[in-house]
Amino acid sequence: MNTPYQHQDLERAIASCSASIAHILDRALAGHTLSAIEGEQLFYTQGKDTQALFQVADLIRQQRCGDQASFVITRNINFTNVCHMGCQFCNFGVSKSDASAEFFGTDEVVRRALEAKQRGATEICVQGGLHPDINADYYRQLLIDVKKAVPDIHIHAFSPFEIWYGARKAKLSYRDYLQELMSLGLASMPGTAAEILDTEVRRQLTKNKLSTEAWVEIIETAHQLGLPTTSTIMYGHVDSPRHWSEHIALLRSIQSQYQGFTEFVPLGFIHYQTPLYLENPDKVRTGPTRDEHFKMHAVARLMLQGSIDNIQASWVKMGPDVASQMLRAGANDLGGTLMNESISRAAGATHGQEIQPEDMVSFIHSAGLDAFQRNTLYQPLRHYPKPAFMPAQLGDIPVRMAV
Repeated sequence: MNTPYQHQDLERAIASCSASIAHILDRALAGHTLSAIEGEQLFYTQGKDTQALFQVADLIRQQRCGDQASFVITRNINFTNVCHMGCQFCNFGVSKSDASAEFFGTDEVVRRALEAKQRGATEICVQGGLHPDINADYYRQLLIDVKKAVPDIHIHAFSPFEIWYGARKAKLSYRDYLQELMSLGLASMPGTAAEILDTEVRRQLTKNKLSTEAWVEIIETAHQLGLPTTSTIMYGHVDSPRHWSEHIALLRSIQSQYQGFTEFVPLGFIHYQTPLYLENPDKVRTGPTRDEHFKMHAVARLMLQGSIDNIQASWVKMGPDVASQMLRAGANDLGGTLMNESISRAAGATHGQEIQPEDMVSFIHSAGLDAFQRNTLYQPLRHYPKPAFMPAQLGDIPVRMAV
């Protein structure tokens, strides 16, 4: 609960801001829709303006989501690392002749799904590279076999890029292909492969192999059919605050029509092993700064309030300590326990593959919030109230982020 002291502190913080930023923050507190230009201005804030931004984001998070944050027990199953698309920002995909090439049959996916269920998972997240030899029947059979073996687990699977690929293989429209997959057990879809929804940026990242228009069409088709998806951004490479704010505004526009996004997940670029960085070290950034991580979650909270109210902090990208601090700068969710994670590790991420549920609870409590385990659609499954007495923490004092 925000105390009167905290509200007074927020008022003082806004009063100390530059006039233009104070105006934007006041509009956000009044519930007005911020423009992409206003969002871009917030990304450029410094000093007292930035601290006020974080405090406003924290208050709006509390107003929209309460004094609690969530996590989901899930398992990532990356069924193949073979991909012939050659996206420059990715070091996950290899050729099928590579010594490290992997491709799981559906029996192995089922085994991992069963193991996840035994360990308390309510969801499996299934994605893979675009293997040149894969056929449309693989995606179908995967759903059939998992649903038969673990009927009550939520299958969150197949990025828009995989849907684009599978539909081409099946010679079906996106609508017909998605309807078929839904009939076989697909329950929701990750909104990955978004990167930055700007054509010029995508040409540098992926040679525009999946265009902005195709990504939007697939997502909108899923939402029209009642298939929920996440939404993402991948930032900190050859992009800028203008691209970030326009990307968020586009997601908001899609959400206004179909209400199909369950959450927004900022994903910082991991540069270490990627061709994009290794081949262009003078032109490509080494991922977002700590300051930009905080700003991304805070600006998203302000721009998306009342539209996409679940903002997830990725502990895989930022580390659990930093991710938990995001819970007081706009985020209200720490994502999944994962059990396996291959894509970020292939790019050089160092934050591991799994966090235990009790650790998720501890990280949320350390931010001064109650915790709850959720399912994929953000329905609460188990509550973990914050202990009555805890050492002084971020939740007990006005927000002051060290950036």
